[in-house]
Amino acid sequence: MNTPRLNLIQLCSPHPKSQKQFYLDILGMAELDTDTVGYGGVQASLRFHQSDLSYSPRATDLYWKIAISVPNIQLAHQQLTEKGIEVSEPTQFKDVGYLAHFKDTEGFTIELIEHWFKGNRPAITTDKKVLGGGPHLNLLTLRSNHIQEVTSQFSQLGMKLLSIQPVESHRFTLYFFAFTDESPPDLNAYAVVNREWVYQRDYTVLEIQYLHDRPEIRQRQSDSAGYIGTKYTQASPNFRLEELAISSGDITEK
Repeated sequence: MNTPRLNLIQLCSPHPKSQKQFYLDILGMAELDTDTVGYGGVQASLRFHQSDLSYSPRATDLYWKIAISVPNIQLAHQQLTEKGIEVSEPTQFKDVGYLAHFKDTEGFTIELIEHWFKGNRPAITTDKKVLGGGPHLNLLTLRSNHIQEVTSQFSQLGMKLLSIQPVESHRFTLYFFAFTDESPPDLNAYAVVNREWVYQRDYTVLEIQYLHDRPEIRQRQSDSAGYIGTKYTQASPNFRLEELAISSGDITEK
């Protein structure tokens, strides 16, 4: 049996057709079938659905962002800026990652994250015709206020904990899980060396932002815009988690 993987991320907005076109034209994704886009391979793809309401994100939503990893974040920043996209300046955020952020046409946050921390990029040749020299949909970031339950349940599901990244100054800790047979460079999940390694994976990793102050996590209402859910392949049946409401084949809201 093949290793399970995160397969499909689903979002809804008032203008799904133009939103989809943004990912094709600006981010260089390909149309994988009639209604999904992505970079192909073992990464998750994206599907956009219709909502009559606009998207209004909050810091306690279940869904936060996707992250696109690239070998050269400055190149990606330049390419997006030249296309008229407002992108934050790439910044090394603590010992978490070399990051920048922007939004798609419907207000969904997208993170750029380089494969290496600032100053660590080796002398490499990249394809300047593609975003950042070679993009991957590296991370899907969701939020939780019960990380022990999340960790236990994901372990039962067959996901491996790859990295733990405390950010005490911002009152959260980042946990990274994946369906993979790979092991990170250091078996200590807190090891900094694992972090760049995670951003170089060619499959999509599930990042959980654990909020230390344990606020209520806002679920999307059925008629609202936002995150619908994530499907995965070949996972155990009849599985459910309180906050993320994981059930057979899906990581979705209740």
